[in-house]
Order: sequence, then structure tokens, then C-alpha cells
Amino acid sequence: MSEKEVSYNRLIGTSIAAKMLVDTAVQIFNPFLGIIAAGIGVDVVTMGRLLSLRSLMGLFAPLFGAVADRRGYRLIIRIGLLITALSLFAFGLSSSVWLAAPAMMAMGIGIAAFVPTLQAYVSARLPYAKRARGLGMVEYSWALTGIIGLSLAGLIIARTSWRLPMFLLGGGILVMWAVFARMPAARPSPPNADTPLVTAPRLSLKAIRSFFALGHNARSTFSTMLTGGLNYFAAMQLMIIYGVWLNDRFGLGPASLGAVAFVLGLFDLAASVSVSLFTDRIGKRRSVIMGMVVSLVWYLLIPSAAVGVVLAVLSIAVARFGFEFAIVSYFPLLSEQTPEQRGKVMTLGAANSLLFATAAGFTAPWLYTAFGIAGLTAVSAVAVVIALVVILTLVQERYG
Repeated sequence: MSEKEVSYNRLIGTSIAAKMLVDTAVQIFNPFLGIIAAGIGVDVVTMGRLLSLRSLMGLFAPLFGAVADRRGYRLIIRIGLLITALSLFAFGLSSSVWLAAPAMMAMGIGIAAFVPTLQAYVSARLPYAKRARGLGMVEYSWALTGIIGLSLAGLIIARTSWRLPMFLLGGGILVMWAVFARMPAARPSPPNADTPLVTAPRLSLKAIRSFFALGHNARSTFSTMLTGGLNYFAAMQLMIIYGVWLNDRFGLGPASLGAVAFVLGLFDLAASVSVSLFTDRIGKRRSVIMGMVVSLVWYLLIPSAAVGVVLAVLSIAVARFGFEFAIVSYFPLLSEQTPEQRGKVMTLGAANSLLFATAAGFTAPWLYTAFGIAGLTAVSAVAVVIALVVILTLVQERYG
């Protein structure tokens, strides 16, 4: 099958379907953290550490990216989907932390391989002038996770157990593994003379330096990654703990938390649609800045919203809107920083974000138990302020 034989609708539609299933696997632990923790016999803090363990596996993402740049993106996409599916089956069968931990590690590896490689795959098929539109539409998956995936998961958990959604997600992801076998291949842009590709087969200081050599735009590229990582850390802290907070503060159960995820999904969808409609015209860098400013304001306002469940959910939702608008705009911004090594750059960015997510898995439960929601959101606000300083001073926008 030729690399050109794919329509825009098929490219985006298939990507959304696959990523929605993977995103549901990622997010299902957030609203139902306490329920899943009890199911495997651990407390919330330990479950947060398991999430950190999953995120830490994102450090393997650049290795997949380097292979994808040489062997093609589709291969790594399918490997990531297969690993993720098998890990969900394993986690659904686990009954202790010793069985859950290896499954979470495998899940982290599968997600780290799939998500940034899918973004590189779509980026390779779209011109930069239209890339925010395409990647913004792919990120509808994150919103649809709340609207469809998590809301259904809440109903299923309320009527059966937390295990059944794991098995259903694993089966769906296996289907998408088969679907991607029929998708056309895609490869990175040809290299520039000043941007060497990694060819050293052995682990050495020279090979490591070569791996991280990103050419003349390296400072902006790494600064863009840092911006995304800090923004991701700030949001992940809230994502990890909001279900526990709403249960503690207002007594919300699985079905109600699923309904909250539905509302958050609507705001995520509004943000992703806004990116696909406006970011190409506004500019990717400017859009990231705008989204972070919105999230910063609402991180500071969330503690005062605890007077009622509607206001609390709304404040979380608006903060999520700002984060989602910023992070979806960040993907096309990063994709053109070093296009000659796009697969590696996108996976390095993902590894960086997952490293920050690992930190959030440790800090969020601890901050919440020690200082409450106000302490947690204050730390998130500080992270966003640092990210704003970095993007305003060090990040440049390149145009493909």
C-alpha cells in the first residue's frame, strides 16, 4: 500500500478511535483511584505510586522514537497497542500490588510507545499550516474519553466491578492493533546537514551525545519539552486527585464520578475543537501561552470553589480547558522544532512529560493528604508560572 493512499477522514478517524481507547486506559485511574486501590488491596498513596511507576516507563519512549524514525511509525504504533492491551488484561486479573505493578509497568511502556509515535505519524502526513487542526482533532480522543469512556466505566463499575472495564478496553485496543495493520506507512522528513541522525549501535558517551543532538534549534526544542512537562505536571496533580477530593468533600460515588468525567470531557472537547479551529491562525506558541494562563488562574481559584459540588466541578473543568488547549497546541509546536527527527523529538517530549507525571503521582496524594486541595493547586500554579517564563524567553516557533 502506498504511503499516499489514505484519506484525511480515515487518518484522523482511525487515530481518534485508537487513542480514545488508550486515553481511557490512562485516565480510568483518576476518577476511580480509590475504588481501584481498594480492589487490589492498597491505599490511595500506594496507588499513586503505581501510577508513577507507569509514568516512569515513559523514559523508554525515545528508544521507540529512534526506531520509528528508521523503521517507520506504523510498526511502533502497533507494538505499543499490543503491549497496552496485554497489560490491561493482566491488571484486570491482578489482586495484589505485586501482580499490579508489573502490569502497570508494561502499560506505561505500551502507552509511551503508542501516543507520541501516533502524533509523529499524523504530523508526517500533514503540512505544518494544517497540523494543529489535525492533531487537535486527534486529541478529541482525550475529551471523548470523559464523555464516553469514563462515564460508561462509572456505570459499569457501579453495576459490576472495576475489572470489567479493563478487559473491555484491552479487547478494543486489540481490535485497533489489527486495524493499523491496514493503514499506510509514514516516515520522517529528510534530514538537514546540521541535524545528525543516531546511527551508533553501541552504548557509549558518543552514542548518547549523538542521540540527544538535535541540531541548531536544540535549545528551543528542549525548552518546548520543558514547558510541556511542567504544564503536564500541574494538570496531572489535579487529575490524579480530583476523584478522591470530590468523594471526600461531597461523597460522590462511581456513577457520580463518571458523570463528572462526562462534564470534564465536554470541556476537554471544547478545548480540542478550539485548537483545531483557531490555533493554526493564532499561532502554536501563543496558543500554548493562552491556555496556560487560563489554567493558572483557575488553579488558584479551585480551593475557594469547595462551597458546592457544581462550583467545584466547574472550576476543575475550566482549569482542564486551559490545560487541554495548551497541551494540544503544544504538540504541533513541538512537532516542527526538529522535523528531521520528529519521531525521536515527539517521544522525547512524551518521556519528559511522563517523567513529570511520575513526580505528580508522588506529590499529588502526599500534598492532598498533608495540605488539602489548596496546597496541591498552589504547587500546580507555581509549575505553570515557571513554564510561562520558559516559553516566553526560550521557545521559538518554526514554520514548516
